[in-house]
Amino acid sequence: MANAIAPNTHCVYNYDVVRQFTLMTLVWGIVGMGMGVFIAAQLVWPALNFDLPWTSFGRLRPIHTNIVIFAFGGGALFATSLYVVQRTCRVSLISNRLASFVFWGWQAAVIAILLSYPLGYTTSKEYAEMEWPIALWVTVVWIAYCYLFFGTIARRNVKHIYVGNWFYGAFIIVTAMVHVVNHLAIPVSLMKSYPLYSGTTDAMIQWWYGHSVVGFILSVGFLGMMYYFVPKQANRPIYSYRLSIVHFWAIIALYIWAGPHHLHYTALPDWAQTIGMVMSIILLAPSWGGMINGMMTLSGAWHKLRDDPILRFLVVSLAFYGMSTFEGPMMAIKTVNSLSHYTDWTIGHVHAGALGWVAMISIGTLYHMIPKLYGREQMHSIRLINAHFWLSTIGTVLYIAAMWVNGITQGLMWRAVNDDGTLTYSFVESLEASHSGYVVRLVGGAIFASGMLLMAYNTWRTVRGRVNEIPVSIVARA
Repeated sequence: MANAIAPNTHCVYNYDVVRQFTLMTLVWGIVGMGMGVFIAAQLVWPALNFDLPWTSFGRLRPIHTNIVIFAFGGGALFATSLYVVQRTCRVSLISNRLASFVFWGWQAAVIAILLSYPLGYTTSKEYAEMEWPIALWVTVVWIAYCYLFFGTIARRNVKHIYVGNWFYGAFIIVTAMVHVVNHLAIPVSLMKSYPLYSGTTDAMIQWWYGHSVVGFILSVGFLGMMYYFVPKQANRPIYSYRLSIVHFWAIIALYIWAGPHHLHYTALPDWAQTIGMVMSIILLAPSWGGMINGMMTLSGAWHKLRDDPILRFLVVSLAFYGMSTFEGPMMAIKTVNSLSHYTDWTIGHVHAGALGWVAMISIGTLYHMIPKLYGREQMHSIRLINAHFWLSTIGTVLYIAAMWVNGITQGLMWRAVNDDGTLTYSFVESLEASHSGYVVRLVGGAIFASGMLLMAYNTWRTVRGRVNEIPVSIVARA
Protein backbone atom coordinates (compact mmCIF):
# COMPACT_ATOMS: atom_id res chain seq x y z
CA MET A 1 0.00 0.00 0.00
CA ALA A 2 1.89 3.04 -1.27
CA ASN A 3 -0.09 5.71 0.51
CA ALA A 4 -2.81 6.12 3.11
CA ILE A 5 -5.84 8.39 3.06
CA ALA A 6 -6.19 10.90 5.86
CA PRO A 7 -9.40 10.68 7.90
CA ASN A 8 -12.16 13.07 6.84
CA THR A 9 -10.18 14.30 3.81
CA HIS A 10 -9.46 13.17 0.28
CA CYS A 11 -5.72 13.73 0.71
CA VAL A 12 -3.26 11.00 -0.17
CA TYR A 13 -0.15 11.11 2.01
CA ASN A 14 3.31 10.42 0.60
CA TYR A 15 4.54 7.66 2.87
CA ASP A 16 7.11 6.36 0.37
CA VAL A 17 9.82 8.81 1.50
CA VAL A 18 8.92 8.22 5.15
CA ARG A 19 9.37 4.48 4.67
CA GLN A 20 12.70 5.03 2.91
CA PHE A 21 14.07 7.21 5.69
CA THR A 22 12.71 4.84 8.35
CA LEU A 23 14.49 1.80 6.92
CA MET A 24 17.74 3.69 6.33
CA THR A 25 17.60 5.02 9.89
CA LEU A 26 17.73 1.41 11.04
CA VAL A 27 20.59 0.58 8.68
CA TRP A 28 22.68 3.60 9.69
CA GLY A 29 21.88 3.00 13.35
CA ILE A 30 23.42 -0.47 13.14
CA VAL A 31 26.42 0.83 11.17
CA GLY A 32 27.03 3.85 13.42
CA MET A 33 26.58 2.00 16.70
CA GLY A 34 28.62 -0.92 15.44
CA MET A 35 31.41 1.53 14.65
CA GLY A 36 31.06 2.94 18.16
CA VAL A 37 31.47 -0.53 19.67
CA PHE A 38 34.56 -1.13 17.53
CA ILE A 39 36.33 2.08 18.53
CA ALA A 40 35.38 1.41 22.17
CA ALA A 41 37.13 -1.94 21.74
CA GLN A 42 40.19 -0.11 20.38
CA LEU A 43 40.52 1.71 23.71
CA VAL A 44 40.47 -1.65 25.49
CA TRP A 45 42.75 -3.40 22.99
CA PRO A 46 44.83 -0.77 21.12
CA ALA A 47 46.12 -3.46 18.74
CA LEU A 48 42.73 -3.21 16.99
CA ASN A 49 44.07 -0.06 15.33
CA PHE A 50 46.05 -2.57 13.19
CA ASP A 51 48.84 0.05 12.84
CA LEU A 52 47.04 1.41 9.77
CA PRO A 53 46.11 5.06 9.28
CA TRP A 54 42.68 4.20 7.82
CA THR A 55 41.62 2.14 10.84
CA SER A 56 43.07 4.33 13.58
CA PHE A 57 40.81 5.62 16.34
CA GLY A 58 41.32 9.21 15.20
CA ARG A 59 39.89 8.51 11.75
CA LEU A 60 37.11 6.12 12.76
CA ARG A 61 35.69 8.20 15.62
CA PRO A 62 34.37 11.03 13.39
CA ILE A 63 32.72 8.38 11.22
CA HIS A 64 30.93 7.10 14.33
CA THR A 65 29.83 10.56 15.49
CA ASN A 66 28.69 11.70 12.04
CA ILE A 67 26.81 8.47 11.26
CA VAL A 68 24.93 8.37 14.56
CA ILE A 69 24.12 12.11 14.50
CA PHE A 70 23.42 12.83 10.84
CA ALA A 71 22.54 9.42 9.38
CA PHE A 72 20.76 7.73 12.30
CA GLY A 73 19.50 10.76 14.23
CA GLY A 74 19.05 12.82 11.07
CA GLY A 75 17.26 9.96 9.33
CA ALA A 76 14.84 9.64 12.26
CA LEU A 77 14.16 13.38 12.10
CA PHE A 78 13.61 13.31 8.34
CA ALA A 79 11.25 10.35 8.64
CA THR A 80 9.21 11.64 11.55
CA SER A 81 9.06 15.29 10.45
CA LEU A 82 7.77 14.35 7.00
CA TYR A 83 5.27 11.95 8.61
CA VAL A 84 4.08 14.42 11.25
CA VAL A 85 3.83 17.46 8.97
CA GLN A 86 1.50 15.62 6.59
CA ARG A 87 -0.75 14.18 9.30
CA THR A 88 -1.01 17.38 11.36
CA CYS A 89 -1.52 19.61 8.30
CA ARG A 90 -3.76 17.05 6.56
CA VAL A 91 -2.06 17.59 3.25
CA SER A 92 0.46 15.66 1.18
CA LEU A 93 4.04 16.86 0.73
CA ILE A 94 4.36 19.78 -1.62
CA SER A 95 6.53 17.78 -4.06
CA ASN A 96 7.10 14.03 -4.27
CA ARG A 97 10.08 14.50 -6.60
CA LEU A 98 11.71 16.90 -4.17
CA ALA A 99 11.09 14.42 -1.36
CA SER A 100 12.88 11.75 -3.38
CA PHE A 101 15.79 14.15 -4.01
CA VAL A 102 16.10 14.88 -0.29
CA PHE A 103 16.26 11.17 0.53
CA TRP A 104 18.81 10.19 -2.11
CA GLY A 105 20.80 13.40 -1.65
CA TRP A 106 21.15 12.75 2.07
CA GLN A 107 22.26 9.15 1.52
CA ALA A 108 24.87 10.41 -0.97
CA ALA A 109 26.22 12.82 1.67
CA VAL A 110 26.46 10.05 4.26
CA ILE A 111 28.30 7.76 1.84
CA ALA A 112 30.70 10.60 0.97
CA ILE A 113 31.47 10.94 4.67
CA LEU A 114 32.07 7.19 4.96
CA LEU A 115 34.52 7.28 2.05
CA SER A 116 36.41 10.51 2.82
CA TYR A 117 37.00 10.34 6.58
CA PRO A 118 39.07 7.12 6.66
CA LEU A 119 41.29 8.67 3.96
CA GLY A 120 41.99 11.64 6.24
CA TYR A 121 39.95 14.22 4.31
CA THR A 122 38.49 16.18 7.21
CA THR A 123 38.48 19.72 8.56
CA SER A 124 39.21 18.31 12.07
CA LYS A 125 36.27 20.31 13.47
CA GLU A 126 34.00 18.39 15.85
CA TYR A 127 30.73 17.38 14.12
CA ALA A 128 31.83 19.49 11.13
CA GLU A 129 34.60 17.34 9.69
CA MET A 130 33.16 17.23 6.18
CA GLU A 131 35.31 18.99 3.59
CA TRP A 132 33.87 21.78 1.48
CA PRO A 133 32.38 19.77 -1.45
CA ILE A 134 30.41 17.57 0.96
CA ALA A 135 29.41 20.56 3.11
CA LEU A 136 28.19 22.37 -0.01
CA TRP A 137 26.14 19.34 -1.11
CA VAL A 138 24.62 19.04 2.38
CA THR A 139 23.59 22.71 2.12
CA VAL A 140 21.80 22.07 -1.19
CA VAL A 141 19.95 19.05 0.21
CA TRP A 142 19.03 20.94 3.39
CA ILE A 143 17.57 23.86 1.41
CA ALA A 144 15.43 21.35 -0.51
CA TYR A 145 14.31 19.81 2.79
CA CYS A 146 13.50 23.27 4.15
CA TYR A 147 11.31 24.05 1.13
CA LEU A 148 9.66 20.62 1.34
CA PHE A 149 8.76 21.04 5.02
CA PHE A 150 7.67 24.68 5.07
CA GLY A 151 6.04 24.44 1.65
CA THR A 152 3.87 21.64 3.00
CA ILE A 153 2.90 23.72 6.03
CA ALA A 154 2.04 26.65 3.76
CA ARG A 155 -0.54 24.56 1.88
CA ARG A 156 -2.06 22.94 4.98
CA ASN A 157 -5.77 22.20 5.20
CA VAL A 158 -6.04 23.32 8.83
CA LYS A 159 -5.53 26.80 10.25
CA HIS A 160 -3.57 25.67 13.29
CA ILE A 161 0.14 24.71 13.16
CA TYR A 162 0.73 21.94 15.67
CA VAL A 163 3.50 22.66 18.18
CA GLY A 164 5.58 19.66 17.07
CA ASN A 165 6.00 21.41 13.71
CA TRP A 166 7.26 24.53 15.50
CA PHE A 167 10.10 22.49 16.99
CA TYR A 168 10.86 20.75 13.69
CA GLY A 169 10.86 24.11 11.92
CA ALA A 170 13.24 25.70 14.42
CA PHE A 171 15.63 22.75 14.14
CA ILE A 172 15.63 23.04 10.33
CA ILE A 173 16.24 26.81 10.26
CA VAL A 174 18.93 27.01 12.96
CA THR A 175 20.80 23.95 11.68
CA ALA A 176 20.98 25.57 8.24
CA MET A 177 22.27 28.82 9.71
CA VAL A 178 25.03 27.40 11.89
CA HIS A 179 26.09 24.88 9.21
CA VAL A 180 26.61 27.60 6.63
CA VAL A 181 28.41 30.01 8.98
CA ASN A 182 30.75 27.39 10.44
CA HIS A 183 31.62 25.84 7.07
CA LEU A 184 32.64 29.11 5.40
CA ALA A 185 36.07 28.25 4.04
CA ILE A 186 38.64 28.98 1.37
CA PRO A 187 39.15 25.88 -0.86
CA VAL A 188 42.73 25.21 -1.97
CA SER A 189 42.04 21.90 -3.71
CA LEU A 190 39.18 19.48 -4.33
CA MET A 191 39.38 18.01 -0.81
CA LYS A 192 41.23 20.65 1.17
CA SER A 193 40.15 24.02 2.52
CA TYR A 194 41.02 26.46 5.29
CA PRO A 195 38.42 28.08 7.58
CA LEU A 196 37.51 31.68 6.93
CA TYR A 197 38.16 32.32 10.63
CA SER A 198 41.32 31.84 12.68
CA GLY A 199 42.42 31.37 16.25
CA THR A 200 39.99 32.05 19.05
CA THR A 201 37.34 33.30 16.62
CA ASP A 202 37.43 29.98 14.79
CA ALA A 203 37.07 28.12 18.10
CA MET A 204 34.11 30.27 19.13
CA ILE A 205 32.33 29.84 15.78
CA GLN A 206 33.01 26.08 15.91
CA TRP A 207 31.45 25.63 19.35
CA TRP A 208 28.60 27.98 18.58
CA TYR A 209 27.93 25.48 15.81
CA GLY A 210 28.89 22.40 17.84
CA HIS A 211 26.55 23.11 20.72
CA SER A 212 23.79 24.19 18.35
CA VAL A 213 24.03 20.79 16.66
CA VAL A 214 23.46 19.24 20.09
CA GLY A 215 20.79 21.80 20.94
CA PHE A 216 18.78 22.04 17.75
CA ILE A 217 19.28 18.64 16.13
CA LEU A 218 19.60 16.39 19.18
CA SER A 219 17.27 18.37 21.46
CA VAL A 220 14.84 20.69 19.66
CA GLY A 221 14.29 18.35 16.71
CA PHE A 222 13.62 15.38 18.95
CA LEU A 223 11.35 17.45 21.18
CA GLY A 224 9.21 17.94 18.08
CA MET A 225 9.15 14.16 17.84
CA MET A 226 8.19 13.90 21.51
CA TYR A 227 5.28 16.35 21.22
CA TYR A 228 3.62 14.19 18.57
CA PHE A 229 4.46 10.59 19.41
CA VAL A 230 4.17 10.56 23.22
CA PRO A 231 0.51 11.76 23.12
CA LYS A 232 -0.23 9.42 20.19
CA GLN A 233 1.23 6.33 21.84
CA ALA A 234 -0.32 7.15 25.22
CA ASN A 235 -3.61 8.09 23.51
CA ARG A 236 -3.75 11.18 25.71
CA PRO A 237 -3.65 14.91 24.87
CA ILE A 238 -0.44 16.76 25.64
CA TYR A 239 -0.47 17.78 29.33
CA SER A 240 -0.25 21.53 28.70
CA TYR A 241 -0.38 23.10 25.27
CA ARG A 242 0.37 26.51 26.80
CA LEU A 243 3.51 25.10 28.47
CA SER A 244 4.61 23.65 25.13
CA ILE A 245 4.53 27.12 23.54
CA VAL A 246 6.40 28.73 26.45
CA HIS A 247 8.86 25.83 26.32
CA PHE A 248 9.43 26.41 22.60
CA TRP A 249 10.19 30.13 22.77
CA ALA A 250 12.35 29.79 25.89
CA ILE A 251 14.50 26.97 24.59
CA ILE A 252 15.22 28.47 21.17
CA ALA A 253 16.03 31.84 22.76
CA LEU A 254 18.55 30.33 25.19
CA TYR A 255 20.18 27.35 23.47
CA ILE A 256 22.08 29.41 20.90
CA TRP A 257 24.05 31.19 23.68
CA ALA A 258 25.40 28.13 25.49
CA GLY A 259 28.31 27.23 23.16
CA PRO A 260 31.09 29.12 25.02
CA HIS A 261 30.87 26.69 27.94
CA HIS A 262 32.96 24.31 25.79
CA LEU A 263 35.83 26.80 25.97
CA HIS A 264 36.25 27.42 29.71
CA TYR A 265 39.82 28.24 30.76
CA THR A 266 40.92 28.91 27.18
CA ALA A 267 41.92 32.05 25.29
CA LEU A 268 38.25 32.94 24.85
CA PRO A 269 37.48 36.19 26.76
CA ASP A 270 36.26 35.52 30.27
CA TRP A 271 33.02 37.46 29.72
CA ALA A 272 32.14 35.14 26.82
CA GLN A 273 32.85 32.08 28.97
CA THR A 274 30.63 33.51 31.71
CA ILE A 275 27.76 34.14 29.27
CA GLY A 276 27.99 30.51 28.15
CA MET A 277 27.91 29.32 31.76
CA VAL A 278 25.00 31.54 32.82
CA MET A 279 22.88 30.72 29.78
CA SER A 280 23.56 27.01 30.27
CA ILE A 281 22.31 27.18 33.87
CA ILE A 282 19.18 29.12 32.86
CA LEU A 283 18.61 26.55 30.09
CA LEU A 284 17.73 23.99 32.75
CA ALA A 285 14.29 25.60 33.22
CA PRO A 286 12.90 25.25 29.66
CA SER A 287 14.57 21.86 29.23
CA TRP A 288 12.83 20.48 32.29
CA GLY A 289 9.64 22.25 31.23
CA GLY A 290 9.56 20.08 28.10
CA MET A 291 10.46 16.95 30.03
CA ILE A 292 7.74 17.55 32.61
CA ASN A 293 5.19 18.30 29.88
CA GLY A 294 5.95 14.98 28.23
CA MET A 295 5.93 13.02 31.49
CA MET A 296 2.69 14.59 32.74
CA THR A 297 0.98 13.63 29.49
CA LEU A 298 0.77 10.15 31.01
CA SER A 299 -1.34 11.39 33.92
CA GLY A 300 -4.11 8.85 34.25
CA ALA A 301 -2.34 6.48 31.86
CA TRP A 302 0.72 5.29 33.80
CA HIS A 303 -0.73 1.78 33.92
CA LYS A 304 -0.10 1.48 30.18
CA LEU A 305 3.64 1.19 30.86
CA ARG A 306 3.08 -2.32 32.19
CA ASP A 307 2.02 -3.67 28.80
CA ASP A 308 3.36 -1.18 26.24
CA PRO A 309 7.15 -1.37 25.67
CA ILE A 310 6.92 1.29 22.95
CA LEU A 311 5.54 3.76 25.48
CA ARG A 312 8.28 2.66 27.88
CA PHE A 313 10.91 3.63 25.30
CA LEU A 314 9.35 7.08 24.98
CA VAL A 315 8.94 7.73 28.71
CA VAL A 316 12.36 6.44 29.75
CA SER A 317 13.93 8.56 27.00
CA LEU A 318 12.30 11.60 28.66
CA ALA A 319 13.82 10.54 31.98
CA PHE A 320 17.27 10.41 30.38
CA TYR A 321 16.58 13.78 28.73
CA GLY A 322 15.80 15.29 32.12
CA MET A 323 18.92 13.78 33.63
CA SER A 324 21.29 14.89 30.85
CA THR A 325 19.79 18.42 30.73
CA PHE A 326 20.45 18.73 34.47
CA GLU A 327 23.96 17.37 34.13
CA GLY A 328 24.89 19.67 31.22
CA PRO A 329 24.22 22.97 33.03
CA MET A 330 25.99 21.59 36.11
CA MET A 331 29.08 20.74 34.06
CA ALA A 332 28.99 24.23 32.52
CA ILE A 333 29.73 25.77 35.94
CA LYS A 334 33.39 26.76 35.83
CA THR A 335 34.44 25.06 39.07
CA VAL A 336 32.79 21.79 38.03
CA ASN A 337 34.16 22.14 34.52
CA SER A 338 37.71 22.45 35.86
CA LEU A 339 37.35 18.86 37.08
CA SER A 340 35.21 17.37 34.30
CA HIS A 341 36.61 18.88 31.11
CA TYR A 342 38.75 16.65 28.88
CA THR A 343 37.73 13.62 30.96
CA ASP A 344 35.43 10.68 30.26
CA TRP A 345 32.73 12.39 32.32
CA THR A 346 32.00 14.48 29.22
CA ILE A 347 31.70 11.27 27.19
CA GLY A 348 29.25 9.89 29.75
CA HIS A 349 27.17 13.08 29.61
CA VAL A 350 27.05 13.04 25.81
CA HIS A 351 25.92 9.42 25.71
CA ALA A 352 23.32 9.89 28.44
CA GLY A 353 21.70 12.18 25.89
CA ALA A 354 22.70 10.31 22.74
CA LEU A 355 21.73 6.79 23.85
CA GLY A 356 19.20 7.46 26.60
CA TRP A 357 17.36 10.36 24.93
CA VAL A 358 18.00 10.49 21.18
CA ALA A 359 18.33 6.80 20.39
CA MET A 360 15.57 5.58 22.71
CA ILE A 361 12.97 8.12 21.60
CA SER A 362 13.91 7.40 17.96
CA ILE A 363 13.48 3.68 18.53
CA GLY A 364 10.12 4.20 20.22
CA THR A 365 8.81 6.43 17.42
CA LEU A 366 9.99 4.02 14.72
CA TYR A 367 8.21 1.15 16.47
CA HIS A 368 5.09 3.35 16.51
CA MET A 369 5.33 4.28 12.82
CA ILE A 370 6.45 1.07 11.11
CA PRO A 371 3.14 -0.86 11.43
CA LYS A 372 1.20 2.18 10.20
CA LEU A 373 3.54 2.74 7.26
CA TYR A 374 3.12 -0.87 6.10
CA GLY A 375 -0.55 -1.41 6.96
CA ARG A 376 -0.01 -3.75 9.90
CA GLU A 377 -1.87 -3.78 13.20
CA GLN A 378 1.36 -3.96 15.22
CA MET A 379 4.99 -5.03 15.08
CA HIS A 380 5.72 -8.69 14.45
CA SER A 381 6.80 -9.36 18.04
CA ILE A 382 5.97 -7.31 21.15
CA ARG A 383 8.28 -9.60 23.15
CA LEU A 384 11.22 -8.58 20.98
CA ILE A 385 10.36 -4.91 21.56
CA ASN A 386 10.32 -5.59 25.29
CA ALA A 387 13.69 -7.36 25.08
CA HIS A 388 15.04 -4.45 23.04
CA PHE A 389 13.88 -1.99 25.71
CA TRP A 390 15.80 -3.77 28.45
CA LEU A 391 18.91 -4.15 26.31
CA SER A 392 18.82 -0.42 25.56
CA THR A 393 18.25 0.57 29.18
CA ILE A 394 20.88 -1.74 30.65
CA GLY A 395 23.40 -0.86 27.95
CA THR A 396 22.93 2.88 28.50
CA VAL A 397 23.25 2.65 32.28
CA LEU A 398 26.44 0.56 32.06
CA TYR A 399 27.92 2.95 29.51
CA ILE A 400 27.28 6.22 31.33
CA ALA A 401 28.08 4.87 34.81
CA ALA A 402 31.47 3.62 33.59
CA MET A 403 32.25 7.00 32.02
CA TRP A 404 31.15 8.93 35.11
CA VAL A 405 33.46 6.89 37.33
CA ASN A 406 36.31 7.15 34.82
CA GLY A 407 35.84 10.88 34.40
CA ILE A 408 35.85 11.77 38.09
CA THR A 409 38.83 9.46 38.64
CA GLN A 410 40.75 11.12 35.80
CA GLY A 411 39.91 14.64 36.96
CA LEU A 412 41.04 13.96 40.51
CA MET A 413 44.24 12.22 39.41
CA TRP A 414 45.18 14.99 36.97
CA ARG A 415 44.83 17.73 39.58
CA ALA A 416 46.59 15.84 42.40
CA VAL A 417 49.98 17.39 43.29
CA ASN A 418 52.76 16.58 45.72
CA ASP A 419 54.03 18.98 48.40
CA ASP A 420 56.76 20.19 46.04
CA GLY A 421 54.19 21.02 43.34
CA THR A 422 54.92 18.09 41.02
CA LEU A 423 52.15 15.90 39.66
CA THR A 424 51.30 12.91 41.85
CA TYR A 425 50.22 10.75 38.91
CA SER A 426 51.48 10.46 35.35
CA PHE A 427 49.04 10.43 32.47
CA VAL A 428 49.79 6.74 31.88
CA GLU A 429 48.75 5.95 35.46
CA SER A 430 45.39 7.69 34.92
CA LEU A 431 44.99 5.70 31.72
CA GLU A 432 45.65 2.44 33.56
CA ALA A 433 43.08 3.41 36.19
CA SER A 434 40.53 3.97 33.38
CA HIS A 435 40.98 0.57 31.73
CA SER A 436 38.27 -1.27 33.68
CA GLY A 437 35.83 1.53 32.88
CA TYR A 438 36.61 1.15 29.18
CA VAL A 439 35.80 -2.56 29.43
CA VAL A 440 32.42 -1.82 31.06
CA ARG A 441 31.76 0.89 28.44
CA LEU A 442 32.46 -1.65 25.69
CA VAL A 443 30.07 -4.16 27.25
CA GLY A 444 27.34 -1.54 27.66
CA GLY A 445 27.73 -0.28 24.10
CA ALA A 446 27.67 -3.84 22.73
CA ILE A 447 24.48 -4.60 24.66
CA PHE A 448 22.81 -1.46 23.29
CA ALA A 449 23.92 -2.20 19.72
CA SER A 450 22.64 -5.79 19.96
CA GLY A 451 19.18 -4.38 20.58
CA MET A 452 19.33 -2.67 17.19
CA LEU A 453 19.83 -6.07 15.57
CA LEU A 454 16.67 -7.31 17.30
CA MET A 455 14.83 -4.26 15.97
CA ALA A 456 16.08 -4.89 12.44
CA TYR A 457 14.82 -8.49 12.58
CA ASN A 458 11.49 -7.43 14.06
CA THR A 459 11.08 -4.78 11.36
CA TRP A 460 11.96 -7.26 8.59
CA ARG A 461 9.34 -9.70 9.82
CA THR A 462 6.78 -6.89 10.14
CA VAL A 463 7.42 -5.54 6.65
CA ARG A 464 7.27 -9.02 5.10
CA GLY A 465 4.17 -9.94 7.08
CA ARG A 466 0.69 -10.30 5.67
CA VAL A 467 -1.15 -7.01 5.06
CA ASN A 468 -4.09 -6.59 7.40
CA GLU A 469 -7.43 -6.64 5.67
CA ILE A 470 -8.76 -3.46 7.24
CA PRO A 471 -9.95 -0.24 5.58
CA VAL A 472 -7.30 2.22 4.50
CA SER A 473 -9.00 5.01 6.45
CA ILE A 474 -8.64 3.01 9.67
CA VAL A 475 -4.95 2.51 8.98
CA ALA A 476 -4.55 6.26 8.57
CA ARG A 477 -6.50 6.96 11.74
CA ALA A 478 -4.57 4.45 13.86
